[in-house]
Formats: sequence, structure tokens, C-alpha cells
Amino acid sequence: MDPITIAILGVIFMFVLILLQVPIGVAMAVVGVVGYGLLSGFGPAFTIIATESTAIISNADLAVIPLFLLMGNFATSAGLSADIYNLAYAFLGHYRGGLALSTIAGCGFFGSVCGSSTATAATFGRVALPEMLDRKYTPHFAAGCIAAGGTLGSLVPPSVILIIYAVMAEEFIITLFIAAIIPAIISIGAYFVAIMIYLKINPKAGPRGPRMSWSERFKTALRCWGVILILVVVVGGIYGGVFTVTEAAAFGAVLSFLFALGRGKLTKENFWEALTGTALSTAMIYVIIIGANIMTYFITVTHMPDNVITLISGLELPTFMILAILLVVYLFLGSIFDTVAAMLITLPFVLPLITDMGYSPIWWGIINVVVIEIGMITPPIGLNVFILHGVAPDLPLGTIFRGIVPFLCADIGRLIILVSFPVLITFLPSLF
Repeated sequence: MDPITIAILGVIFMFVLILLQVPIGVAMAVVGVVGYGLLSGFGPAFTIIATESTAIISNADLAVIPLFLLMGNFATSAGLSADIYNLAYAFLGHYRGGLALSTIAGCGFFGSVCGSSTATAATFGRVALPEMLDRKYTPHFAAGCIAAGGTLGSLVPPSVILIIYAVMAEEFIITLFIAAIIPAIISIGAYFVAIMIYLKINPKAGPRGPRMSWSERFKTALRCWGVILILVVVVGGIYGGVFTVTEAAAFGAVLSFLFALGRGKLTKENFWEALTGTALSTAMIYVIIIGANIMTYFITVTHMPDNVITLISGLELPTFMILAILLVVYLFLGSIFDTVAAMLITLPFVLPLITDMGYSPIWWGIINVVVIEIGMITPPIGLNVFILHGVAPDLPLGTIFRGIVPFLCADIGRLIILVSFPVLITFLPSLF
């Protein structure tokens, strides 16, 4: 059978396995081993399982993932998410929609500690949603704000998904972090604008809160010294060249643990939950990466990426049309799959195409994360919406999706800006 035909059948079979509830990493590994075995022999195919598993587990760059996850879990146990939220509210709460603005700002800051979109949405669903409902925010607007704000967790550096992309694309992790700074600022700004425009049309959706005095703001900031210290040490240490990314993650995990312990919030249950949650998330990510690497061997030996590039080149489509098609596909994938899975399933096909068109893999890494995260709040699925519904089951899914609309409009606008002006992503890395 022709290698391309085998590759196409393999991809179809992979999606069939996923629909049958087979874990995504396992589905990719099974297809990769069988496909590679049919083309190159099952002896080498089974060897790949051992070599790739060993290589991924022993990869020093990927060791940062469990450390950042552990830091996020301990930070949640310590109540640092509430501190961030209170700090943002102290300065923004007196504006119309101040709680919504505070939620977006809080999600952005917490994302830099947590590094996960789903964890950020779940955490602020518990922290911010009750506050917003108590202060007469409409349920759909409050829920939409939190679900959208959660997507910032994967973009604001340091980010777990950016680390994975950097390793898989063989780029420097810090370069991806630096490239994400301006897009992250644009993302937060776009959500701020969406809130302000929406509340001009529906002023009752987000009433003003009381204005805090500067002394009260100062006291709130002092109470938040813990999270500020962690951010300064981790983020400042990375960009200042004091720590490697792994060292910064380890230091941040220790600091988060000490804060949870010092505040008396680290019970045996919380400690065990933080460890098991980190272990489960790490195992899931590692299995997906191992499966994706095995799948890449199979796809490479079929020469499918080269044939895809040749086919698309033969169509003589403008570059912007190819990008538009890819972005629509990623919106669909992001609404169905976890961010890591959506990226790694497609990376063997898409990255060669992007580089062949002359685009920077750094630029595409940021765009890739942005568009997949938009998919996470895109109907009809949108994982962040379902996570928020799990945290607040009294809120119907239709209510949450209704609240998503203004933020989805802002997302499409920022995506167009980032695609149209690549310099917004590549400028800072070029300085370093």
C-alpha cells in the first residue's frame, strides 16, 4: 500500500480511537507503532516505544512542567489566587464592571503562576464567580468573563504549553516566553475593551463597586506580598538571567509550598491533593508527548508533510488563505481537545508547512496557542465553558456561552492583529 494512503488511514484511525474514548496519547502511540511497523518493520517500531519514552522522561527541559504545575497547585492551596483577585479589585473595582476587569487582570497574573488555562478557569470560578453574583452582576456576563479570562493561563508566561511547543519545535523556551509578553498584554487589553463596550450597551450587567482609599489599596498590596514575591522571583529571575527556567520553577514551587505552610492552609488533604494533581497532570502531558513523538516517526517515514507542502503549493493559494484555513481548523480542534493535544496532534504536519511559507516558528508558536485557546471558549464545546459549568453546575451551559460572545469578538480581533502584524510577536525576541 502507498505510504501516503497508510498515513491518511492512520490519521483517520487515530481520530476513531479518540472518539472511542481511548486516551489521546495512547491513540497516537498505537497508530504510530502500527503505521511505522507496516512501513519499516515492527522490530524498529517497538524499539521506538522504549527509546522515545526514555528520551522524553529524561528530557531536562520537560522537567520544568511538573515543577510549574506543583507551583500552581501549592499557590492555589495557599489562597494566592484570592490575593491576586483582591489586589486587582482594589485598583479597578470602582469602575463600572470593576469586578470583571479585576477578574481578567487576576486571571492574567494567576496564569503567570499557574501556567494552565483550565486550572485558571476552575480557580477563578471558585474565587470570582460568587463575588460577582453577590454584587448583582448578571450570571451570563460573570461566567463569560471567567471562562474567557481562563484562556490567559496558557499565554501569559511562564506557560506549560509554550514549554511543550519549544521542546517539540526545538526552540529556546525563554525565547517563547519573551515572544508571548506583548500578545499577553494585547489579550488583557482586548478583554478590557470588550468589557467596557459591553457595559456601555448593558450598564446593569456590571455595576460599580466602592472606591478604595489609597491607604486601603496599600494595605491590600501588603497582604499580597507573597504572590508579588513569587512573580518577581520566578518571572524576574528568568528574564534577568538569574535562574534557568527549571531553577525558577523549582524555586517558585518551594516558595508556594512555604506560603501555604506558613498560612496554615496546607492540610494533609491539600498537600496530597497538590501532589496527586501534579502527578496526574504530568503523566497525562508526558503520555501525549510520547505518543506525539511516536506518531511523528510514522508521519515522517511516509513523507506526508512534504507531500502536504507540495500539494498546497500546487494549489497556488495566497499565503493568507492557507493561514486562514489553518486557523479555522485550530478553532475547531481547540473546541474539542485539550490545548496540549490539539497542538501535538497537528505539529508534525503544520510546522513544516509554516516554515516552508517563510514564517518564524516562534511566531507560529504564539499564534498556535492563541487560536487554540480561543477554541476553548468556542461553541459548541469549548472546554473552559464545561470546566466552569463543572465548578458552578447551577449555571446552564447556554448562559455561559451567551456571556462568551463579547470576549469571543475581542479574541477574533486580537488574532487578526497578531496575524497581520507579526512584529508584535517577533520584536522582543529580536532584541535578545
